[in-house]
Amino acid sequence: MENMEKDLLQAIADIRGFMPGSAFSLRKNGEGIERHSTEHVRINAKLDKPGIDIIVDANTVGESLHIPVILTDSGIKDVVYNDFYIGENADVEIIAGCGIHNDGCDTSQHDGIHTFHIAKNAKVRYVEKHYGEGNGSGGRILNPVTIIHMEDGAYAQMDMSQIKGVDSTMRKTEANLGPHAKLVINEKLMTHGKQTAHSDVTVNLNGEDSVVQIVSRSVGKDDSIQVFHPIAIGNNKSRAHIQCDSIIMDHAKISSIPEIAANHVDAEIVHEAAIGKINSDQLVKLQTFGLSVEEAEKVIVDGFLK
Repeated sequence: MENMEKDLLQAIADIRGFMPGSAFSLRKNGEGIERHSTEHVRINAKLDKPGIDIIVDANTVGESLHIPVILTDSGIKDVVYNDFYIGENADVEIIAGCGIHNDGCDTSQHDGIHTFHIAKNAKVRYVEKHYGEGNGSGGRILNPVTIIHMEDGAYAQMDMSQIKGVDSTMRKTEANLGPHAKLVINEKLMTHGKQTAHSDVTVNLNGEDSVVQIVSRSVGKDDSIQVFHPIAIGNNKSRAHIQCDSIIMDHAKISSIPEIAANHVDAEIVHEAAIGKINSDQLVKLQTFGLSVEEAEKVIVDGFLK
């Protein structure tokens, strides 16, 4: 494996040197090239379309799965369908992510469609990082789709971040929550240059006492454009909280459009959104410690997205 590929895997999945000994699947330039299952986590290639089925046995606790994707050739357009079946009472961590290295003049694109079926009382922490790099003029495009079905008492935490270097992203997330299910979505994003990022999140609170928390934090620099559109729909006795916070810099444009709907008298749904520039007092304070303006801005941005 080349150093560039190792660096991509470290950036998106915290893999250093070799694939981990736990269950994993590595996809490169549109093809699955390496896959490993364990006794309680099976990863099978789909027969009807590109992608994998990840099957976690009931009562599986403490296992982690790695399913990174890397694109290193210019001009690749990769579409993959991954389905996760998490058994009852399981408790697992899934590390995903896509890294694109494009040194050519053609666009490289990855569209990952992930569908989660989370059974009764199961728990999932899903970490997805997107990253782009390379000296070519070709675009780096990532369009993730995440669909989540949660049964009675299921819990899912979705930590999804775009680190840097992605020219265009269209993110779509849809979740359907059963009784007593809880979903936490943490989204972090930074854009620069002329990059564009759109994120649509729709959560249907169908079950009694279901709960969702959506927290989005972003930084827009240069001439980049961001649009956030989270929607929480209470169809039963339920609770939802949406929070969107953004730092705007230079000539960037940011739109935050939180939307809430209640179709049940006991649905409690709250949203809040804020967009603003870096606090000047914070900049001055950091400069008193010897930092330049650029260094102070970086400290503030890094802390905001941490």
